[in-house]
Amino acid sequence: MSISLADNPVIVPHPPAPTSLSEAGLPLDLIVQLSLKTLFFNGELVGTDLSQRLGLAFSVIEPALDSLKAQRHCEIGGGAMLGGSAYRYRITDAGRVRAALFLEQNHYVGRAPVPLEQYRQYMKRFGIRRRVGVTRDGVRKAFSHLVLAPRVLDQIGPAINAGHSLFVYGPPGNGKTVIARAIRNLLNGEIAIPHALEVEGSIIRLFDPVSHHEILGAAETDERLETVARFDQRWARCERPLVMAGGELTLEQLDVRYNPALGFYRAPLQALANGGVLVIDDFGRQACSPQDLLNRWIVPLDSHTDYLTLQTGQKIELPFLAMVVFATNIKPAELLDEALFRRIQYKVLAISPTTAEFMTIFENYSRGQGLEFKPDVVKDFVESYCIPRNIQLRGCQARDLIEQSRSLAQYLDRPFELSPDLLRAAADSYFVADEATSTD
Repeated sequence: MSISLADNPVIVPHPPAPTSLSEAGLPLDLIVQLSLKTLFFNGELVGTDLSQRLGLAFSVIEPALDSLKAQRHCEIGGGAMLGGSAYRYRITDAGRVRAALFLEQNHYVGRAPVPLEQYRQYMKRFGIRRRVGVTRDGVRKAFSHLVLAPRVLDQIGPAINAGHSLFVYGPPGNGKTVIARAIRNLLNGEIAIPHALEVEGSIIRLFDPVSHHEILGAAETDERLETVARFDQRWARCERPLVMAGGELTLEQLDVRYNPALGFYRAPLQALANGGVLVIDDFGRQACSPQDLLNRWIVPLDSHTDYLTLQTGQKIELPFLAMVVFATNIKPAELLDEALFRRIQYKVLAISPTTAEFMTIFENYSRGQGLEFKPDVVKDFVESYCIPRNIQLRGCQARDLIEQSRSLAQYLDRPFELSPDLLRAAADSYFVADEATSTD
């Protein structure tokens, strides 16, 4: 089925609903299996309810139901005289036996899968919308909640326009993870994500409610029902994904994972992030080495195609159209050699804030917490406390010190305000003293 959609980024790029099996791109036997397994778990369903559960128009699933009736695996249990979609379909004893055999092969029940080729076509067009360029004003707006040097912002924008991977590094506490999260705000529009993919009989579950935030529609008005009928309900309308992985990431999560108990696959981490942003946080602290991780992605980062192997040994090509952001506080020279770093074309140093920027961060967080900002108190704290102790200012310190001051004020049963004594007391328990300690 060809995908012809509007280019307006405001419009949800959602594939149109197929009206026949050929347009759906699925074999009749697969629809038969899904229909019978759905009836097995529900006993009896009206035709329209069954089509909604499979995400396909009744005209698409009707041949499968006709086949099941002919083989006496389901029967008509009544219904309005308005055609097959209004009939109640009831599974028979013979149908239960056959459904049990299907369930031994795989337990997948739900929205019918989307053929891999249709998914490739869609992602090729909507994976990363390079045709809508990011501008300097757009970047500043997306990062307006952060206090970042203009140089940092001017390095982020071109990387997004190019659709290349990004390496964000620098001292801890300067907002590398927050920067990575904010990048998703610069990706235009929404995206449709299949509930599952079909690859020559194998099923790969793709939609993940943790990683994918589905955009729920308005009330079921006549207009909305008409709109739903136009769109392929095998795809979920979602915000562009933001998938984060930290030190828990393993190489196994980057391949399709077969569950023998369920009989179907789960998509790899990078596929969940397709069309959005994949953040590898704490890069270099994974169970696998950074060299192994980047070697695994050398070809996909360049070709935007990931080559995966199913349990049967069959090779498949899955789109790799996520913007990968590597964030770390480890020195780059300790992570990778020059040849591997060349694969990550854009690098951003998240530098520590100046005193003026630190004051602004302090002010923003204070006002966000409904706390009166006292610039003299903060300036004196920096000059008389931080500088004499050679404390390097970090972007996270304002938030942490304010929250610790709040907890201390509550403990002392006194009103919370930005006072010199509370701030210093909080700092004494926040910063690590350099002097050695000894015990008698």
